[in-house]
Amino acid sequence: MTAPFYTGAQRALQEAQGATKLAETVAGAIVWDEVAGPAADFIASRDFFFLSTVDGFGRPTVSYKGGPEGVVRIADPKTLLFPAYDGNGMFLSIGNIAETAKIGMLFIDFETPNRVRVQGDATIHKGDPERGRWPGAKMVVRVAVERCFLNCARYIHRHQRVETSRYVPAPDGAQPHPSWKRIDFVQDALPVADRERTREAGTITMEDYAVHLAEGRS
Repeated sequence: MTAPFYTGAQRALQEAQGATKLAETVAGAIVWDEVAGPAADFIASRDFFFLSTVDGFGRPTVSYKGGPEGVVRIADPKTLLFPAYDGNGMFLSIGNIAETAKIGMLFIDFETPNRVRVQGDATIHKGDPERGRWPGAKMVVRVAVERCFLNCARYIHRHQRVETSRYVPAPDGAQPHPSWKRIDFVQDALPVADRERTREAGTITMEDYAVHLAEGRS
């Protein structure tokens, strides 16, 4: 059974602030149990989103997930899919999904302020038949949608999009070698293939990497 949209603590605050009727009205107008209509069109047009997950200790984390336009695929109104690309080896988001499954997704447009949020349960699939849709993907995450809702955009600052990250995998899955994999002290911890690419590109120090970060070329 789907849990109520509002928790007891949220209800108590709504009542204390005289917002109970407003909260009910808003939920009735903009909260759905599937992804459809304008929300679906908006999600399908995005090339990034923010992913929140929770670990087994109840600690949340939020991660930026970028990719090509349509990085999240709407398989059906109750199912979303997105790729898990090469990362830093920590597997925080993916590990949290494996442990608790609970996620939140925030889709946002900074140029024409707008946003949509999704809550659901996620699972990880290394051999997913849809994996080929995203060259370079290591795994596919499938999301069983519990809630989808619009959000007021009035506090979203306008930012102009400049370009797609050069690290989004090419059609053949190829990606540039990232700066952090060239840092000298991580070499012994890298997979063999990454160490070979570093030998070709040359190692850098942590101080060099800080410069790369500051210049936006990490």
